[in-house]
Amino acid sequence: MKRITKEFPGVIANDHIDFDVKSGEIHALLGENGAGKTTLMNILYGLYQADEGEVYIAGKRVEINSPRDALRRGIGMVHQLFRQVHRHSVVENVALSASTKQILPVKEIREDFQKLAKEFGWKIDLDAKIWQLSAAERQRLEILKVIFQGVKILILDEPTSVLTPQGKEELFVHLKRMKEEGYAIIYITHKLDEVLEISDRVTVLRKGKKVKTLSTAKTTKKALARRMVGREVLFRLEKEPLERGDVVLKAENLIIRGDRGEIAVDGVSFKIYENEILGLAGVGGSGQRELIEALAGLRKVEDGSFKVFGEDLTNALPREIIEREISYIPENRDERGLIPSMSVKENLMLKDYWKRPYCKKFLLNMEYIRQDVEEKVSKYNVVTPNIETPAELLSGGNLQRLMLARETSGAPNLLIAAYPTHGLDVGSVEDIRKLLLEQRKEGSAIFLISEDLDEIMMLSNRTAVIYEGRLMGIVDVDEVSKEDLGLMMTGTPKEEVL
Repeated sequence: MKRITKEFPGVIANDHIDFDVKSGEIHALLGENGAGKTTLMNILYGLYQADEGEVYIAGKRVEINSPRDALRRGIGMVHQLFRQVHRHSVVENVALSASTKQILPVKEIREDFQKLAKEFGWKIDLDAKIWQLSAAERQRLEILKVIFQGVKILILDEPTSVLTPQGKEELFVHLKRMKEEGYAIIYITHKLDEVLEISDRVTVLRKGKKVKTLSTAKTTKKALARRMVGREVLFRLEKEPLERGDVVLKAENLIIRGDRGEIAVDGVSFKIYENEILGLAGVGGSGQRELIEALAGLRKVEDGSFKVFGEDLTNALPREIIEREISYIPENRDERGLIPSMSVKENLMLKDYWKRPYCKKFLLNMEYIRQDVEEKVSKYNVVTPNIETPAELLSGGNLQRLMLARETSGAPNLLIAAYPTHGLDVGSVEDIRKLLLEQRKEGSAIFLISEDLDEIMMLSNRTAVIYEGRLMGIVDVDEVSKEDLGLMMTGTPKEEVL
């Protein structure tokens, strides 16, 4: 890729960027959210067309006008935001991406795809509908779906964000094998440890421009972070010792069904206190989504109960949950947390538009709303041309900041945060982790759902581990290792680990 330039209204996303990847190489692409990484790769994959610049494959200049063009030339991409048809089954989605026939050869594809999934050690129900899958299951499907199409240039956007440490190592084994077989792999991630572990070279982007391409063996984690964000980054945050207060959330023997009618949460009980972060670790699809949706009023509790400050809110309406100052950051911010077609301003006022001072005598107080929204955008560093910009035009990191601005600005009693740093760069991750610790210091109880064990151990006071809908135990993070939590995530009870 030579001198690639792409401009959107008010933003130069790519400014004369040069980038290359070789056969038999893993080339990492680093940059802050909004630095232009995804835009650059979307141009290579044919989703965008560059305003200027040229693309070469094997030394020959090519025109890539669509993803189908890219796939024909052996280029595949696993996106951070999944490209899937929700109402179709897993195998139908695979067939849609792998076949150009009018009548999809579903039966022919099923056997070959099952074989590929087994090679990676990933269990996927081929007959399940996409909307029934967890984020982790959907991402695994995307990785396999692209590999299934026989590409030779593979673009991976945050591929390990929902994998366990064991799953990550397993993926790396396969990526290294693919590299040895001659695949060219472009690896987009915010996790610098992964860059140093898996890549041969790394290119750093900042504010739409290329900073430098380096040999991974000749750089360090701190040097990469400094080039990426333009300042020193704290990789380790210290929790301030705080005496925990009253019980905020008490859940007892919760039984919750999943989308397919199965029991997804089976007899789960726990408490969260003021000034405390309780982590929830587990392999994707272990019941995390069903549990937090029930706590947010979005899913029915079949049996058991949960109380907030002693008030029973089991099966309460979402608005009743909101009125009790309970905030919810869902795992799929673009599907459950934000309305992409609405503006930054409209998304920020979704939870408060009926309240004073947002609403005055049945009319919106637009002057106050504008001032309040601009203050939140500034405080949370949401990078946007203006507050009227549709949310769908923001980068992944800025979408997450937008969500946090809405959900945490009112110092909630309980904050349910599902994968709050998912897909974010190191600078954004640091800011969000600091924010969570500040919320804890202000007295909030925080329920942190994450599959990043480093994050869980850094931020939480106690951690619950869930496996196939059941808690394997609740432990103090100071008394366990990451390996202990990893074992519990694979179904080993606390009593057998400690």
